[in-house]
Amino acid sequence: MLQNRKISRRSLLKQTAGITAGLATFPYFVPSSSLGKGRSVDPTNRIVMGCVGVGGQGTYNTKAFLNNPAVQMVAVCDVNEDRSKKAKNLIDKHYGDEGCAIFGDFRELLAREDIDAVVIATQDHWHALIATAAAKAGKDMYCEKPTGVAVNEGKAIRDAVRRYGRVFQFGTQQRSERNFRFACELAINGYVGRIHTVKVGAPGPYYKRSYNKPPAEEPVPEGFDYDMYLGPAPMKPYNGGRWAFPDWYLTWDYCAGFIVNWGVHHLDIANWGCPAVSDEPFEVECKGSYRNDGLTDNINDWQAEFTYPSGLRMTHTDTGNPNKQGCQFEGDKGWVHVNRQGVWAEPASLLNVSTKPNEIHLGDSTSHHADFINSVRTRRDPIAPVEAAHKASYLGLVPEIACRLGRKLKWDSAKEEFVDDREANQMMTRPMRSPWHL
Repeated sequence: MLQNRKISRRSLLKQTAGITAGLATFPYFVPSSSLGKGRSVDPTNRIVMGCVGVGGQGTYNTKAFLNNPAVQMVAVCDVNEDRSKKAKNLIDKHYGDEGCAIFGDFRELLAREDIDAVVIATQDHWHALIATAAAKAGKDMYCEKPTGVAVNEGKAIRDAVRRYGRVFQFGTQQRSERNFRFACELAINGYVGRIHTVKVGAPGPYYKRSYNKPPAEEPVPEGFDYDMYLGPAPMKPYNGGRWAFPDWYLTWDYCAGFIVNWGVHHLDIANWGCPAVSDEPFEVECKGSYRNDGLTDNINDWQAEFTYPSGLRMTHTDTGNPNKQGCQFEGDKGWVHVNRQGVWAEPASLLNVSTKPNEIHLGDSTSHHADFINSVRTRRDPIAPVEAAHKASYLGLVPEIACRLGRKLKWDSAKEEFVDDREANQMMTRPMRSPWHL
């Protein structure tokens, strides 16, 4: 363990989510007093980690950290028993023992004083509650995107991370890929000239509708804690689509839609290469349509336009409507476009540029997970720090509010709120089901 943490299990559970009574009992709950036995953890050399949410992305992250000899994975937490057992088996097989702990409640995992850092890979509506609780518990965190389902959730994460001095790596792994960093360095160092337009495209209708009628209520599967899965989201009759991939991505209760959930990747690149898109105040208009198919009810397609006092313009659309997927910086000397398939530029000679020592360099991370571990050791900010996470997330959430309201909105970037619009500002917060609150 990297440092001693003076926080008791009982006090943490009382502080988190306003709970003053005891924890609910889960069928696969393992008491903390019996956890981690059989595994030898070197407290001086290894960073001890746990993972909250071990579905597809959580398992991917777990495997990445298991492959790092500087890490010791000791615990997993999920509302689904089968997923927890699979993750435990993966970890135990790697270490050759049976020491991985299983939790059904993230607060129990956070109460373990030997854990230094956590992975947060739950559905979006849980990110802010778990991340702020992790910061309060003294844990560093690798948190999947976006910061949540409302603007103020990102604010809460940022403020908690800084208040408690934690290391936070955002799961926008494109910052650890050479092409994205190269394109952003071309943009920020003026190789395309003065930037006048930034174009962002992200998947929208690519994820098809799963239902064409309201789904029937189904029995909750054995070993699945539906109440804990919902957490702060409204209580509604159980249906498997509420947590299945990709349906939860398309459901407002758990995700604000791909305008932010996927858009955050390329909006982050836009902000990395042209910080003015979040630093300057702007006006935003957004037109789009919403799903209305059974469970799936969030934004389906969108065309958002941001305009800035300096003359800068940014557009954010679903792929092909009209923007190509990725991020494109356009200046008075040329342009550069980047996505996960490659990087293109006009003039093509820009692709041969080598940035000079006196120019802005945006880091040298080649592994998002390794960069996080290095930051935990050095206590420096990683390649995707919490401020960038918050900004990239609200650059998707703000136009969604404009689309929902059907009117142009003015955004004050210094105050991080809408200008003279009480209704829009109220939409920066999502109600949370009792007893959960930030």
